[in-house]
Amino acid sequence: MPVYTSETKFDSGCGWPAFYDAVPNAIKSIPDPDGRRIEIVCANCNGHMGHVFKNEGFPTPTDERHCVNSASLIFHAGESSKS
Repeated sequence: MPVYTSETKFDSGCGWPAFYDAVPNAIKSIPDPDGRRIEIVCANCNGHMGHVFKNEGFPTPTDERHCVNSASLIFHAGESSKS
């Protein structure tokens, strides 16, 4: 099940894989009690994937940084959705 596409990956400078959006219905969001971030889990298996940080000022369409644990990602080569 695809969770992120290469088109939404960006360099956030934090060292973790970063994306500004997920594939629709691929993740679930769970607000952390600290109120600063949102935990993201796989919608298929409920495995922890990382956290979403909002309003950090990144020049992306969503102004979100999905900071994703690389152990939860497997890259699959495919055709780009851009024309």
